[in-house]
Amino acid sequence: MMTNLFSIFDPSTSITLSLNWTSIFTLFLILPLSYWMVSQRSGLIFKTLNNYIITEFKVVVSKTPEVILLILSTFTFILINNVVGLLPFTFTATSHMSVTVAMALPLWLGLIIYGWANNTSNLLVHLVPNGTPTILMPLMVMIETISNLIRPLTLAVRLAANMIAGHLLISLLTGASPLTPLLAKPILMSAQLALESLEIAVAMIQAYVFSVLITLYTNETNS
Repeated sequence: MMTNLFSIFDPSTSITLSLNWTSIFTLFLILPLSYWMVSQRSGLIFKTLNNYIITEFKVVVSKTPEVILLILSTFTFILINNVVGLLPFTFTATSHMSVTVAMALPLWLGLIIYGWANNTSNLLVHLVPNGTPTILMPLMVMIETISNLIRPLTLAVRLAANMIAGHLLISLLTGASPLTPLLAKPILMSAQLALESLEIAVAMIQAYVFSVLITLYTNETNS
């Protein structure tokens, strides 16, 4: 049972050829069309969402506005992979630590290198919060240092864990369908639709949360 349940997260499960990882490149198949096709309702929704993200984050990273492009790209990549992964017979790349770590680690490392190279004094100040007693300063420096070092891991685990949890619940409800009595089918289908709607919201929220945290880390390196 557990093998079958978690097989949805196994990229090697395929009858003939494993093409699950190609879902990552869906972004490159969708976005270029917006430059050639007439504006449609879906395109307007996507542009409205992008404008909202730009407006929301521009205030936070006012000192380095060029970072907005990186944050917007990250948000779009995660959002498309999360939403596409909810379609039947598709593979959710963002449910794997290999993908989430590959996104979080370079972003965090780039911010750390940039911050220590250009804003060393302020980063050292962040290691000791205001009002910390002198006797607790060494302990706070240790805690803040560990907190900074595990940031890429927390970013990666948060995204992957949320994607895995939702997909497992959907798999459990789907697996219960053949054993459900006929009279209980409407209840089960209602629960599945509600869970699917919740997962769509979670997919958007997780993309937003990942982008917000990267924005806050960027602001910290420039403050």
